[in-house]
Parts: sequence; C-alpha cells; structure tokens
Amino acid sequence: MKAVIQRVKCAKVQVDGAVVGSIGVGFLVLLGVAGGDTEKHAALLARKTAMLRIIEDDAGKMNRSLLDIGGEVLCVSQFTLCADVKKGNRPSFTPAADPALAEPLYNAYCEALRSEGIGKVEKGVFGADMLVTLENDGPVTILLDTDIWM
Repeated sequence: MKAVIQRVKCAKVQVDGAVVGSIGVGFLVLLGVAGGDTEKHAALLARKTAMLRIIEDDAGKMNRSLLDIGGEVLCVSQFTLCADVKKGNRPSFTPAADPALAEPLYNAYCEALRSEGIGKVEKGVFGADMLVTLENDGPVTILLDTDIWM
C-alpha cells in the first residue's frame, strides 16, 4: 500500500462538479492499494500517517503530527500509484489491486485513521473521475510505502 501525503492548508475533491469531500489544515492523502495488500497494511499505514511529524512547531521545526494539532485528512483513492514503469513508456497497472479488494482496503485505511484519533477524515468517491484541489503547505510531500515495514 502506498500513500502520497501532502501537507495542506485546505483541500477538496469534486465529482461531476459537486464537492464530495473537503478539509482545512491537515493532509491530502493519495492512496494506492496493490495486489497482496491486507487490512494489516491499512492499519499500519494509518498509524504512520496519523503520527507523521511533518507539521511545524512554534520553533519552525517539523515536529508535530496531525494528532498534535487536530488536523484533518482528505483521502483519495489512486490506483495509478501502483503503476509499473519498468518497460517502455506506457505504465502497466497490473500491480494495482482489483477494485473488489482495493475499495474495502481504502475504506479500512480511512476507518483506521479515525481509530488512530483523526477527528475528520473525508474521502473521494472510489473509482470516480475526480477533480482534486489543494493549497499545498510548504510544499511538503512525503511518500509512504508499506513494503519498507512489512
């Protein structure tokens, strides 16, 4: 499971012109679910996300987490994070989990964030064509991949 985490001042996601999720200060998470991922991956990634200290403290150091500031999360499913680009110039998406597996794990990740203490977790619409708008803070962008811990 992979997550691209962007520290934001605000973010929103729209489907067919309607806002389906929006947050203030926190993280925009683009989440890719790969074949072989499990609820254990989702729980581990949620814990790492909630505790990730990339928010500045009073001294200007990245030393605070979402939990420390009451930050919010907007999570958007993005199977393209699992692209295989080893051969040629056209990505292969076969490493991405089948939607029947990926959607429940996407939901499990969002629920695990809530269980970790994140008060507001908004979502996009799984499998939809979405327009994501964000005000990147920093910019700060971090890639988390459960392959390094499991």
